[in-house]
Amino acid sequence: MMLAVEVCLAGTSPVPTFVFDEVDSGVGGAAAVEIGRRLATLAEQAQVLVVTHLPQVAAFADRHVLVEKSSDGSVTSSGLVTLDDTGRERELSRMLAGLAESDTALAHARELLDLARNAPRGG
Repeated sequence: MMLAVEVCLAGTSPVPTFVFDEVDSGVGGAAAVEIGRRLATLAEQAQVLVVTHLPQVAAFADRHVLVEKSSDGSVTSSGLVTLDDTGRERELSRMLAGLAESDTALAHARELLDLARNAPRGG
């Protein structure tokens, strides 16, 4: 609900940055696509940072940043990697299938990215 309000008020709000953590919790499918579309609409007016585990939402991002965790057995650290187009396809594929390599998931990832690039924006 709050996302809908923010999208409607985006042009009148002085807030330069919005941070959404798990805004898509408990949704999937078509609802997740619509959340991604609305976040992209909001991003036309302000900077929007989104933490998501849903590829339907991530596909709408202008930039996709992957949080990577590594451990040497005693120290665990996290880092950020900005993904290029190929990296985005692979990561969305992994998010979809839970597999490192899946031709079907890769095709679906490409389909999601095409949808996001060509989708009309709006609230």
